[in-house]
Amino acid sequence: MKKLINRPEDVLVESLKGVAAAHPELSVDLETSVITRATPKGEGKVAIVSGGGSGHEPLHGGYVGAGMLDAAVAGEVFTSPTPDRVQAATKAVDRGAGVLHIVKNYTGDVMNFEMAAELAAMDGIEVGTIVVDDDVAVQDSLYTAGRRGVGLTVLLEKIVGAAAEEGQDLASVLALAERVNAQGRSMGMALTSCTVPAAGKPTFDLPDDQMEIGIGIHGEPGRHREPLAPASEIARQLVEPILADRDFAGPAIVMLNGMGATPQIELYLMYAEVAALLEDAGVQIARNLVGNYITSLDMAGCSVTVLSVDDDLLRLWDAPVVTAGLRWGA
Repeated sequence: MKKLINRPEDVLVESLKGVAAAHPELSVDLETSVITRATPKGEGKVAIVSGGGSGHEPLHGGYVGAGMLDAAVAGEVFTSPTPDRVQAATKAVDRGAGVLHIVKNYTGDVMNFEMAAELAAMDGIEVGTIVVDDDVAVQDSLYTAGRRGVGLTVLLEKIVGAAAEEGQDLASVLALAERVNAQGRSMGMALTSCTVPAAGKPTFDLPDDQMEIGIGIHGEPGRHREPLAPASEIARQLVEPILADRDFAGPAIVMLNGMGATPQIELYLMYAEVAALLEDAGVQIARNLVGNYITSLDMAGCSVTVLSVDDDLLRLWDAPVVTAGLRWGA
């Protein structure tokens, strides 16, 4: 294993120290592994909290800032943060209008955020919860009951973050989150496995001439394994299941996401293939993201996320955002 680390057991806390050093606009609590805005949003506005296991950067800490998240809770690598840490984040950012928890559909995350919401209620904080489950690759996995939460999480955090920033109430922000979740789908693939520092070896064995279709962001194996194919064929295998699952005719936001170790030149090449397939299917790409936005450590591969939108969702998407991982309009 070759990694830029000191000791595997210190990766999270030392990474968070780096976040604090690089981003004075953020406040990092090393005791609870919670990242918040150094300058909170105004009183009377809904706060947005998300989190999960580390190893998916820039998700979630990279999306703390104006127009997006108020706090991100970091668990150990691929391990859900504990309820008390989620509760600490919720209390830290509550501005008197309630808090929305954005939770990816993994059993540990769902359970721990649910417990944290119950603890927050005992403190008099109203919490709404959206469980993101956009992955069309599987109905269930080792980590989930139902579909996994993957790339749509990024788009949802941006859109509901904008709604909360402009002053929408908790019921409206939660309804918006549910709408976005219903209108988005994702599918991913891997050229290599990832290596968890504490394990010291690849999560699964994938020969050089093979690829895994339908992987999860924790290194879970996919739908099937097959010989490596040209980018045009890989794009087809990612786009077709998305289009088969929902009618996406009309305007959409499309994200071509890298899994951590795929160079940008290949991501743009893949985006061209994906865009052509979607446009042939009647999908009008209104906005796009191409890059590493929700990763799986050092996995090589990519994922595609498609979200149907209307003018209101595009307005919220275009609203200013200032975070380490996304920034525009400000």
